[in-house]
Order: sequence, then structure tokens, then C-alpha cells
Amino acid sequence: MDKKIAVLSGDGIGPEVVQQALKVLKSVETRFNCKFSYTTGLVGADAIDKVGNPYPAETHDVCMQSDAVLFGAIGDPKYDNDPKAKVRPEQGLLEMRKKLGLFANIRPINTFEALLSRSPLKTELVRGVDFVVLRELTGGIYFGEPRGRSEDGLSAFDVCHYTRAEIERIAKLAFEMAQKRTKKLTAVDKANVLASSRLWRETIQDMHKEYPEIALEFMFVDNAAMQIVTYPGKFDVIVTENMFGDILSDEASVITGSLGMLPSASICIHTSVFEPIHGSYPQAAGKNIANPMGTILSTALMFDYAFNMPEISQIIRTACVKAIEKDVVTADIASKKACSTEEVGDFIAKKIENL
Repeated sequence: MDKKIAVLSGDGIGPEVVQQALKVLKSVETRFNCKFSYTTGLVGADAIDKVGNPYPAETHDVCMQSDAVLFGAIGDPKYDNDPKAKVRPEQGLLEMRKKLGLFANIRPINTFEALLSRSPLKTELVRGVDFVVLRELTGGIYFGEPRGRSEDGLSAFDVCHYTRAEIERIAKLAFEMAQKRTKKLTAVDKANVLASSRLWRETIQDMHKEYPEIALEFMFVDNAAMQIVTYPGKFDVIVTENMFGDILSDEASVITGSLGMLPSASICIHTSVFEPIHGSYPQAAGKNIANPMGTILSTALMFDYAFNMPEISQIIRTACVKAIEKDVVTADIASKKACSTEEVGDFIAKKIENL
């Protein structure tokens, strides 16, 4: 197997955690006699500083010519603290999603037995939690037009827009994912208030006829937000629109005990992107303390969704579990002495070669 991977490290801790994922990929090469070639690209604040564009055309070309994209993080306080900035790192992320057609973001939420005490929820609630949030990624209020502010600056507006085709595309993925798991699907909306949500509900109801074996339930987003933290074990596959998915998946992420633990995959019609769900965490940049597990587990998803090699994906996950069991973890989840970012990456990479 010879695969091309685009490496977009980005800002803050992005380069540090991506470096650990590259160590893991090197170990996979060694053990499984496969070959990866890497091409780097600028993105985010780093790209703005160097070329004035958070997602340059050259970076897009690199992504389009690759079999998968390994992405770090974007964001910088100098833009976060300037609401009048005309160019922002996040614009690059949205542009990448749109240009690559990244219509579905997959965020698995599952707990680790050795980390149950780190969750803010009671142990009996989080033990065995294993569900997936499937978020539509290229439509809704984040991309709707028109948008803007009044001339006097005293009012602003954003439009939430969806087509039936956009909903059908991600709903099909959700039904198929539910078929492979426990055949349970929860569709989250706000159909009692929003016209766009009513289109979501109608579309998914119609599609359910093609998947009669799936137990489908609908849930308003406010109720879903409550139930994720009170009965997280009841969920299996959740599908929802862009903004609701953004909020709910971040809420669900704390169940595991650390944002640094969770991976994601953004699936598209061109090249899929694999990245941790956390941000750039600029306060930790350069200190060798950031948790690399979310990025390493994102490489596991790469083998699931981009390369169709689930056996390698499972070995990467197993190596991460071994690191947790041995307490070879960073300060955010350490019970004793914390390890550095590099120490965690080295342990997991070596474990992959010896499992």
C-alpha cells in the first residue's frame, strides 16, 4: 500500500500533536510494510501570517492530490480577540470544508475504563458509553447567504439554509452507520420552531421507509443536550445539522474526561480530513504538554474511512489503550506523574510495532 497524505499542522499545539501522529504512521509503515508519502500545506493563522490567506490555493491543491488529510488545529489569540479582523483562521477551515465537499463530520464518543474517574459525570453513567455524532458540515447557518450587519451596525443576520439533497446525503450515511452498529438512530432538530428543522424531519421520515430495521427517534436539540449528560449510554448514532452538531459533539466530548482524547473524520466526495476535535490551545504551544491522543486516534479513523484497513485502525486504538492503562498520558488525564507530548507519542509508536 502506497498512500499520499497531506499534512496541515496549523496553529498552536497543532504541529506538536501532528508530529506524534506521524511517528505512529512511521511505526505502521515498519510493521505492515506499507508506504506513506507526505506533503505539507499552510493553513489557519500560520497561513495568514505567511501568505495572507488562511487556506491558500496551493494547500487546496495538495489536499486534492492526496488520499487523506491529517489536520492539526487552527486559531490564534490575536484573531480571536479582534472581532473586526477581516481575515480569520476559521475562514480557512470553512473554505476547506466547502471546497473539499466535507459534508459529514464523524465524532465517535466512547469512554476508556481506566479514565472513568476523570469524567465529570458519575462513573455509572459513563461506563460503556459508545456513540457517534454525525454532523452535517457544509450547510446550515455557517454557510447560509445572505448574512451581514445593518448600515448602522446595530443589527445583524445569518441565514440557516438546507436543501433536501443535502439532508438526504448525510441521512443516508447515518442510516448505513446505524445498520452496522445497534440499528438505533437519533435525529436531532428543532422542528417545533425552525422551518429548516421541519425539512430535516420530513426528509428523514421519508427515508426511514428504506431502512425499516432501524429504530428511529426524533429529539429536539435542547432535550438532546440534556440527555447526553444525564443518560449518555442511551445513544448510538446521532445525526443533526451543522450548528447543533458543533455544539452537541463538543458537549459530548467532555464525557471522556478530556477534549484531547477525541478524534474526528470529515468525509467528502474528494479527500477526507482527519483531525482531533480540540482547538489550537495556544497557551500550551511549545511546552510539550499537549495531549496527542485525539490526533493519533484520528489516524486510526483514517485507516477506517480513507484506507479501508480496520485491522490497523484497531491496533492503533489498542496501543492508545495500553498507554492509558500504563498511565503514559499527559497532565490533563494523568493520575500520577504526567508524561510529555513526545513521551506519549513515542510509547504508542513503539507499542504499535510490538503488539
